Amino acid sequence: MAMIYKLGASMTIPTICLEKANFSVHPFGADDFLRYDDLAKEIYQILSNEETLYFIPEKRLVNIEDAKNWLNGAILNFHDGRNAVHFIASNSTGKLVDIIDLIPPAVAREHYQLEDYPYFFEFYLIGDAKGQSIMTNLLPAIVKILRSNGIRKIATAVNRKNHAAGKGLVLYREITLTRFRTHMRYLLDEQPQAIRSIL
Repeated sequence: MAMIYKLGASMTIPTICLEKANFSVHPFGADDFLRYDDLAKEIYQILSNEETLYFIPEKRLVNIEDAKNWLNGAILNFHDGRNAVHFIASNSTGKLVDIIDLIPPAVAREHYQLEDYPYFFEFYLIGDAKGQSIMTNLLPAIVKILRSNGIRKIATAVNRKNHAAGKGLVLYREITLTRFRTHMRYLLDEQPQAIRSIL
């Protein structure tokens, strides 16, 4: 299930609400206000985790105050149409295990130089959850929801050395894999065969 929020004159950004057996996906909602401090702590645990940040050290949060600022920024950016942060939580514990950030083409233009601008998503899986195939299991349903809301092109940026993320994502032909070299140059491969060749 997805909700569409109209932002500005022409921009829309979908949000994803998804319940699976072990995990659920949802955007920041009214219930999250009731657990704001706990949510900030969980965001801090993810965005200060060494394994999570191994390939993206620039995303590191230093303290809980940073996490609250990050969360406040995510809420404001959503209402400004800049991105839609989603939380993946364990159904058994209720705690965050992953954060997905859906970025619309207009904002992707600020960060990438491409011929064609898709929706991008970034994800931040906590180190303890690695190897559980969380994204592998959730991606087909997430992609289906985005497709049903008119999103035809989806991409994600993966560090060229992050083989685990690359192998997991390449299973889905719907997702264009954009690989970065160490100097932040990119390759955009439209065909799955071409994607596999750069892993």
